[in-house]
Amino acid sequence: MVVKSALVMFWARLGSLHALESVREARFWNSWLGQPPSSGDTVGRVYSLLEVEALRTGLHHLYTRLKRNKALPGLGGLAVAVIDGHESHASYRRHCSGCLERTIHTEQGDRLQYYHRQVVLMLLSEGGPGRAALRLLLDLEPQRGGEDEVAAALRLLERVLARYPRAFDLVLADGLYAQAPFFNFLLGHHKHALVVLKDPRRDLYQDAFGLFQLTPPQSGQYRSRDCQWQDLEDLRSWPQVQVPVRVVRSQERYTQRPQLTRQPVVRTTEWIWVTTLATIQASTALVVRLGHQRWDIENYGFNEIVTDWNCDHVYRHHPNAIVAFLLTAFLAYNLFHAFLRLNLKPQRRCRQPEIFWARLIAAELYASAGLVATDSSP
Repeated sequence: MVVKSALVMFWARLGSLHALESVREARFWNSWLGQPPSSGDTVGRVYSLLEVEALRTGLHHLYTRLKRNKALPGLGGLAVAVIDGHESHASYRRHCSGCLERTIHTEQGDRLQYYHRQVVLMLLSEGGPGRAALRLLLDLEPQRGGEDEVAAALRLLERVLARYPRAFDLVLADGLYAQAPFFNFLLGHHKHALVVLKDPRRDLYQDAFGLFQLTPPQSGQYRSRDCQWQDLEDLRSWPQVQVPVRVVRSQERYTQRPQLTRQPVVRTTEWIWVTTLATIQASTALVVRLGHQRWDIENYGFNEIVTDWNCDHVYRHHPNAIVAFLLTAFLAYNLFHAFLRLNLKPQRRCRQPEIFWARLIAAELYASAGLVATDSSP
C-alpha cells in the first residue's frame, strides 16, 4: 500500500510526502488502495525499513513482460545498456550513515559537505514505425565511502547480470570507465564495452593518433552532421585488457543558429571511442551512433527524473529510504513510459506532451480531494 501511494506521488509529480498527504481525502484512493494513504511520516518511516529487493523484483517483472511482448528491440542488432553515475543531493548540515563526505574550499574557509551518489544502469531500445524508443531504468547501486564510481558500477553490473543475463550485449559509458578492470569484467561475462577515450596521456590514445595521421578518413553522416570517420581495429596498445581493442574517431561538422542572433554558425566537434566490438559486429556508422547514444542516460534519464519527477528531493534522509524511493521512481518512470509508448495511439501521444498526462493524474487527485472537503463541510 505504501509503495502504491509513492507510485502515484511520482506519476502525479507531487514532489514531496507533504504534498501526497495533502490529497489523502481524494476519492481516487478508494479504488487504488481501498483506503486513504498513510501519512507522510509513516510513508517515510516504512521506506527506511523497506526491503529494496522487492522493488528490484518489480522492475525485473516489468522488463520480462515487455521483453516477452517484443517491446524492447535492440539497436542495430545489439541489446544495449548505458551506465553512469549521478549525484542525487548534497548538504552541509543533514547527513546519515550512507553519506559520502568531501571538503569544499570557499572564501570563508573549508567546509565539510555530505552527499549521496549512485551508479545507474539504463536499457536502451529502438523505436519502431509510429512508436518512440522505450528506455528502462533497470537498477542502481550507491557509491560507498572510499571507493570510486567504477567500483560501484562493477558491483551493480554483477547483480544485474545475475538477474538480467541476456538483457544487453553492450555497455556504453563515459571516459571515466576506460579502465581495464571494467573492460575485463564485461569480457568475462561475454559482454562488450564502448567507452569514450579522452585522456591524451594514455599509450592507446597516442598510438591511435599516430595511426590516424596515416589512415585516410571516410566520409559519413550522423543525423544532420557531415562526418569524417577513422576506424582502427586490432590495437594492442592496452595490454591490461584481455583482447585487442578498436578505436573509432568521428570529426563532425554541423550548423547551429544561436537563439540570440539566429545567424548560422558552423561548429566542429571530435569524438573518440574505444570498444571491444569487432567490425563484423558493428560498422563504423553504428559505433558512432551508439557512442552518441550514451547521452540518453543524461537526457532521458537523469535530466528528466530530476526536473520532472523530483527524484533529487530527499523524501527521507536514510540510506535505505533514499535507495528505495529512487527504485520506486524507476518503476514509476518505466511504467509511465511503457504506457505512453505502447498503449496510446501515436496521434494522441504526439498531440499532448508527456507532462500533460502527469498533470491529468494530479488534476484528478486535487479535484476529488476538493470535492470531498466541500461535501463534508457543514
